[in-house]
Amino acid sequence: MESRRGPLKSAVPSNIVSPVRRCSRTACGRPAVATLTYVYADSTAVLGPLATYAEPHCYDLCAEHSERLTAPRGWEVVRLLDGSAPARPSGDDLEALANAVREAARPQERAAEAGGGPRRADPMEVARRGHLRVLRSPDN
Repeated sequence: MESRRGPLKSAVPSNIVSPVRRCSRTACGRPAVATLTYVYADSTAVLGPLATYAEPHCYDLCAEHSERLTAPRGWEVVRLLDGSAPARPSGDDLEALANAVREAARPQERAAEAGGGPRRADPMEVARRGHLRVLRSPDN
Protein backbone atom coordinates (compact mmCIF):
# COMPACT_ATOMS: atom_id res chain seq x y z
CA MET A 1 0.00 0.00 0.00
CA GLU A 2 1.27 3.46 -0.86
CA SER A 3 0.81 6.50 1.32
CA ARG A 4 0.46 10.06 0.05
CA ARG A 5 4.22 10.52 0.57
CA GLY A 6 5.15 7.62 -1.70
CA PRO A 7 6.02 3.97 -1.18
CA LEU A 8 6.92 2.85 2.35
CA LYS A 9 10.65 2.54 2.94
CA SER A 10 11.92 -0.63 4.55
CA ALA A 11 13.97 -0.51 7.76
CA VAL A 12 16.58 -2.84 6.27
CA PRO A 13 20.07 -1.27 6.21
CA SER A 14 21.38 -0.24 2.82
CA ASN A 15 24.47 -1.71 1.18
CA ILE A 16 25.45 1.80 0.10
CA VAL A 17 26.77 2.70 3.58
CA SER A 18 30.57 2.97 3.57
CA PRO A 19 32.45 0.30 5.56
CA VAL A 20 35.22 2.85 6.31
CA ARG A 21 35.27 4.02 9.91
CA ARG A 22 34.98 7.77 10.26
CA CYS A 23 36.44 10.24 12.74
CA SER A 24 34.39 10.46 15.96
CA ARG A 25 34.70 14.25 16.17
CA THR A 26 31.49 16.13 15.46
CA ALA A 27 31.09 17.28 11.84
CA CYS A 28 34.28 15.50 10.72
CA GLY A 29 33.73 12.96 7.98
CA ARG A 30 37.35 12.05 7.29
CA PRO A 31 38.47 8.40 7.59
CA ALA A 32 39.81 7.34 10.98
CA VAL A 33 43.50 6.44 11.33
CA ALA A 34 43.94 6.24 15.12
CA THR A 35 41.99 5.12 18.19
CA LEU A 36 41.81 7.11 21.42
CA THR A 37 41.08 5.47 24.77
CA TYR A 38 41.10 6.88 28.27
CA VAL A 39 42.53 5.29 31.41
CA TYR A 40 40.64 7.26 34.03
CA ALA A 41 42.44 5.67 37.00
CA ASP A 42 45.80 6.96 35.70
CA SER A 43 44.50 10.23 34.17
CA THR A 44 45.95 9.12 30.84
CA ALA A 45 44.73 9.40 27.26
CA VAL A 46 46.20 6.69 25.00
CA LEU A 47 46.34 7.34 21.25
CA GLY A 48 47.35 4.34 19.17
CA PRO A 49 46.88 2.78 15.75
CA LEU A 50 43.34 2.23 14.54
CA ALA A 51 41.78 -0.61 16.53
CA THR A 52 40.75 -3.74 14.68
CA TYR A 53 37.09 -3.11 15.45
CA ALA A 54 35.12 -0.21 16.95
CA GLU A 55 34.45 -0.39 20.68
CA PRO A 56 31.87 1.66 22.59
CA HIS A 57 34.32 3.47 24.89
CA CYS A 58 36.98 4.21 22.26
CA TYR A 59 37.09 7.11 19.84
CA ASP A 60 38.36 6.86 16.28
CA LEU A 61 40.19 9.95 15.05
CA CYS A 62 41.35 11.15 11.63
CA ALA A 63 45.00 12.13 11.02
CA GLU A 64 44.37 15.84 11.67
CA HIS A 65 42.49 15.37 14.92
CA SER A 66 44.96 12.76 16.21
CA GLU A 67 47.90 15.15 15.60
CA ARG A 68 46.14 18.06 17.36
CA LEU A 69 44.95 15.98 20.32
CA THR A 70 45.42 17.54 23.75
CA ALA A 71 44.39 16.16 27.14
CA PRO A 72 42.75 17.93 30.06
CA ARG A 73 45.01 19.67 32.60
CA GLY A 74 46.72 17.10 34.82
CA TRP A 75 46.32 14.32 32.25
CA GLU A 76 49.09 12.70 30.23
CA VAL A 77 48.84 11.76 26.53
CA VAL A 78 50.58 8.52 25.54
CA ARG A 79 51.10 8.17 21.79
CA LEU A 80 51.80 4.61 20.69
CA LEU A 81 53.78 4.30 17.47
CA ASP A 82 52.24 2.39 14.63
CA GLY A 83 54.56 -0.53 13.88
CA SER A 84 53.48 -0.64 10.27
CA ALA A 85 54.52 2.90 9.61
CA PRO A 86 57.90 3.22 7.91
CA ALA A 87 60.54 4.72 10.17
CA ARG A 88 62.29 7.82 8.86
CA PRO A 89 65.97 7.24 8.12
CA SER A 90 68.45 9.08 10.30
CA GLY A 91 71.64 10.77 9.09
CA ASP A 92 73.63 7.75 10.29
CA ASP A 93 71.45 5.40 8.25
CA LEU A 94 71.92 7.45 5.10
CA GLU A 95 75.68 7.70 5.64
CA ALA A 96 75.94 3.92 6.17
CA LEU A 97 73.95 3.33 2.99
CA ALA A 98 76.18 5.69 1.00
CA ASN A 99 79.30 3.96 2.32
CA ALA A 100 77.91 0.52 1.40
CA VAL A 101 77.14 1.70 -2.13
CA ARG A 102 80.65 3.16 -2.50
CA GLU A 103 82.21 -0.09 -1.24
CA ALA A 104 80.12 -2.21 -3.60
CA ALA A 105 81.13 -0.04 -6.56
CA ARG A 106 84.89 -0.48 -5.92
CA PRO A 107 86.72 -2.98 -8.11
CA GLN A 108 87.55 -6.22 -6.27
CA GLU A 109 91.32 -5.74 -6.59
CA ARG A 110 91.23 -2.36 -4.83
CA ALA A 111 88.93 -3.78 -2.17
CA ALA A 112 91.39 -6.64 -1.55
CA GLU A 113 94.29 -4.16 -1.25
CA ALA A 114 92.33 -2.04 1.20
CA GLY A 115 91.45 -5.13 3.22
CA GLY A 116 95.11 -6.02 3.75
CA GLY A 117 95.58 -8.93 1.41
CA PRO A 118 93.73 -11.49 -0.65
CA ARG A 119 90.14 -12.19 0.22
CA ARG A 120 89.51 -15.37 2.20
CA ALA A 121 87.15 -17.67 0.32
CA ASP A 122 83.89 -18.49 2.05
CA PRO A 123 83.23 -22.26 1.94
CA MET A 124 79.50 -21.57 1.50
CA GLU A 125 80.10 -19.24 -1.48
CA VAL A 126 79.45 -20.88 -4.87
CA ALA A 127 79.71 -17.88 -7.20
CA ARG A 128 80.10 -14.11 -7.14
CA ARG A 129 78.98 -11.33 -9.45
CA GLY A 130 79.94 -7.85 -8.31
CA HIS A 131 78.82 -7.46 -4.70
CA LEU A 132 76.26 -10.30 -4.96
CA ARG A 133 77.12 -13.84 -3.81
CA VAL A 134 75.49 -17.21 -4.46
CA LEU A 135 75.67 -19.38 -1.37
CA ARG A 136 75.54 -23.17 -1.07
CA SER A 137 72.60 -24.63 0.80
CA PRO A 138 73.64 -25.68 4.34
CA ASP A 139 72.10 -29.12 3.66
CA ASN A 140 74.64 -29.90 0.90
